Amino acid sequence: MRIIHTSDWHLGQTLHGFDRTYEHQCFLDWLLSQLESEQADVLLVTGDVFDNANPSSSAQRQLYRFLQAARHRLPHLNIVLIAGNHDSPGRLEAPAPLLEVFGTVVVGQVGRRGEDEIEIEKLVIPLRDRSGQTRAWCLAVPFLRPGDVPRMDKGDAYLSGVAELYRQALEWALSCREPDQAVLAMGHCHMAGTGISSDSERRIVIGGAEMLPTGVFDDRIAYAALGHLHLAQSVGGQDWIRYSGSPLPMSFSETHYRHQVVRIDLADEKAGAIQAIPVPRFVELLRVPPQPQILSEVLAVLAELELEDLPEQQWPYLEVRVLYDGPEPGARPAVEAALAGKPVRLARIDPNHVRRQNDTAAETMAPLDDLGQLQPEDIFLGHYRNTYGGEAPEGLQKAFFELLLEPSEGADA
Repeated sequence: MRIIHTSDWHLGQTLHGFDRTYEHQCFLDWLLSQLESEQADVLLVTGDVFDNANPSSSAQRQLYRFLQAARHRLPHLNIVLIAGNHDSPGRLEAPAPLLEVFGTVVVGQVGRRGEDEIEIEKLVIPLRDRSGQTRAWCLAVPFLRPGDVPRMDKGDAYLSGVAELYRQALEWALSCREPDQAVLAMGHCHMAGTGISSDSERRIVIGGAEMLPTGVFDDRIAYAALGHLHLAQSVGGQDWIRYSGSPLPMSFSETHYRHQVVRIDLADEKAGAIQAIPVPRFVELLRVPPQPQILSEVLAVLAELELEDLPEQQWPYLEVRVLYDGPEPGARPAVEAALAGKPVRLARIDPNHVRRQNDTAAETMAPLDDLGQLQPEDIFLGHYRNTYGGEAPEGLQKAFFELLLEPSEGADA
């Protein structure tokens, strides 16, 4: 059985105001071709299907048209999608009965019977081969909020609850499987010891308390397909625990990432070959100059910038990196004038400031140049330090983390 693992599509995302529908469609078309050429049996999508909890109608159509096309071209294909922290669990799961017609199972949230009993069986999905025979079982576990996991009285309640939920799901799968049937796991989470994208991944808890140990995944699991981190990577030196990463760069910090999907071949109960399949870069991201320079030097570089003449939807996105030693109110008009007539989209100007050696305030305060890079954790901890001095107590940080993860009033459950 051959599996393709992908994640973090972020359909509907804009890059500094520029619509990315064209790039997402290029990726989905490419993925469909890969599924055909690789003769895949299973597609696993491990969360953050959409960029936000209220995706546009065009983003939703893009997903459903892909699923329809996949069903038409690969009638045998098993597709399993789970919700990520960007997705609305209820909205993603709402069309599940209709999507089953296209061979797609969607798991947005953890169901319960009453207050305490989790519907574990709904998280365990059989995967069938072209003849209709079950070849594997998949633990389809979506992004977990504190209220989703079993209540534990010992240790860290959240981490212990996540481990217990995976344990229960695995035990259910093992009770269902027959000899030579593999068990796979899916998750949208942050594993300990992993690399992150510095300004495009939304932190999901505070102070690293969410970071799961690799021991969450029992070695009876053949492959653990993970989502949330945009950098493709294995976890803890274990090839079978892996993030596929996002297929498109979500920010300029990901300009040099090698975006990919992952192909896994099952050999009975184990994962055989695991191979990365690079995703083409459909629209380039440029950072000019490579290191920040003063405005006059930047303008000279931009004036000499030579670019390929492409259709407008393929014009590269440009981040201009300027080093300021004082206010430059005319910087943006000057940059725009230097780029006039060039086939490029100015996405942002990255401001960098020359700070005096003795300017301790500048060293301790978070930069406000790009509000999109500020995280709730940074604001909370910075405010506590400025108001009271020192770091916030661990108990207060955990309380803030739980509040941050709980859905807001009126949001989809």
